[in-house]
Amino acid sequence: MSELTITLLRLGYLVLLWLFVLAAIGVLRRDLYGTRIVRRLRREQNPLAAPAAAPPGAGQPDGRQGEPRPPIPRRDASPRRLVVTEGPLRGTTLPLATSAILIGRAPSCTLVLDDDYSSSRHARVYPEAGQWFVEDLGSTNGTFVDRRRVDAPTPVRPGSQIRVGQSTLELQR
Repeated sequence: MSELTITLLRLGYLVLLWLFVLAAIGVLRRDLYGTRIVRRLRREQNPLAAPAAAPPGAGQPDGRQGEPRPPIPRRDASPRRLVVTEGPLRGTTLPLATSAILIGRAPSCTLVLDDDYSSSRHARVYPEAGQWFVEDLGSTNGTFVDRRRVDAPTPVRPGSQIRVGQSTLELQR
């Protein structure tokens, strides 16, 4: 082989070695510092998500201006939202629909927690037969409903405290 070919092979091997070292450093960095949590704007912080202002007099059925009437309470007792009552995301509200809510540190979760005590896929809250259940997904530190550890899918009533890591969640009407 010529001298040029050997030099090019050496340079190629050196570049390949450096790519391997940089990839290994990237993996170690992700393991040490965890998943990057992307902060989401709350509805009141995001000007694009704010509802449009109601026209004057829209609060009264007869067109008068003044205080709008309080909403009529619903007859059904099913919860309508999941609220974070304690922890770093305190005040965060998620509407409850017919699909499950996945809770954890992974970016693919519905409720992403920035918490060292929660697992990447920690728990899920889901509806079944007209009732809401919470299920621990094999987390390290466990999921608790009203200070009792959840080992199997457990029904959750509105007002019950769901503890996931350092955060406390509550189903509300």
